[in-house]
Amino acid sequence: MYLSRLSLTDYRNYAAAEVTLAPGATTFLGANGQGKTNLIEAAGYLATFGSHRVATDAPLIRQGADRAIVRGVVSATGRDSLLEVEINPGRANRVRVNRAPTRPRAALGLLRCVLFAPEDIAIVKGDPDQRRRYLDDLLVSMRPRYAGVRADYERALRQRTALLKSAKARGAVPAGTLEIWDDHLVSAGAALTAGRLRLVAAIAPLLADCYSAVSGAERDTGLRYRMAAVSGSNVDAGPADADRADAGDALTTPSAGEPEPDQEKIALALREALAARRRAELERAVCLVGPHRDELELRIGGLPSRGYASHGESWSLALALRLAGYQLLRRDGTDGDPVLMLDDVFAELDAGRRDRLAALVVGAEQVLVTAAVPEDVPTGLAGARFRVAGGVILDD
Repeated sequence: MYLSRLSLTDYRNYAAAEVTLAPGATTFLGANGQGKTNLIEAAGYLATFGSHRVATDAPLIRQGADRAIVRGVVSATGRDSLLEVEINPGRANRVRVNRAPTRPRAALGLLRCVLFAPEDIAIVKGDPDQRRRYLDDLLVSMRPRYAGVRADYERALRQRTALLKSAKARGAVPAGTLEIWDDHLVSAGAALTAGRLRLVAAIAPLLADCYSAVSGAERDTGLRYRMAAVSGSNVDAGPADADRADAGDALTTPSAGEPEPDQEKIALALREALAARRRAELERAVCLVGPHRDELELRIGGLPSRGYASHGESWSLALALRLAGYQLLRRDGTDGDPVLMLDDVFAELDAGRRDRLAALVVGAEQVLVTAAVPEDVPTGLAGARFRVAGGVILDD
């Protein structure tokens, strides 16, 4: 799979731009603030219908314009597909495939990508929501149907939170209303949690090898998903982890060869936790139970990576997580490799990690790279080059 053409209208600092791409490595060079990251962001938007840099669409619209359009031609299994997204802040975006309107969820998976960016360090060093987003984005890339599960859960969470706030303000909960949203939260939450658990079980055996490949050193690395709100419930996801020193959690990631997560047991655990935390939720007017509060624990050398890992170790672990996701998508897909996008990543790495990362990704079907200067790009990723200046793309 590769992106053979990308065109933008009123996107970020581009009034209009188009670039023709090919398999192999392509590098966009330019000083900071000229628009090279905007190209990577736009290509990623075609794959995910979201930005890796901002949470809303408004910043994507060029100043003075009321909408932006991103188009791409995706080449896969000998067939070209035109994917177009019209971005309308405050209104529903419009998606077309081969000029025919379609729902965004139906177009997910047409282009698959794995994007490396400086922001990835937050997966390791940041708050739990960064790790949850990493899991959910990868889950949707692998199984687009989870976009619906994710949206259903977020809707139930919003509605239930609004009801709790209203109940606190009025001093009472309308009969039966909270139970209705409990049902929605449990149904979507159990499905999302089960999907995350399967994903973590698939990533776990790849992580150590990916870490060693990037860092050049072997370390004891691991990850585990923890349902923070169900401590003491009767959920059993399999034998306890060998390193489960901080347990008390009844649900953790199953290891390779263990049974699949039991969605019914997860749902039961969520219901029990909701009942146990009901008074606290009403007092605080927030949802204290659900996958929005869960954690993906990352470890290096037997210690939590957050707070203990060095900067170099954190970078290696973040890159290893992306590489593990790439390997899963590559193994899982029937339409070729996902597109790899490396946004100013090499400037963040020392020479050793830079060369090792380049060696790992050079065999990908398509690699899109951004860099400030040519010296930042390893020679192993030689290929087509473009110069970006002030929202204009020029042949280098």
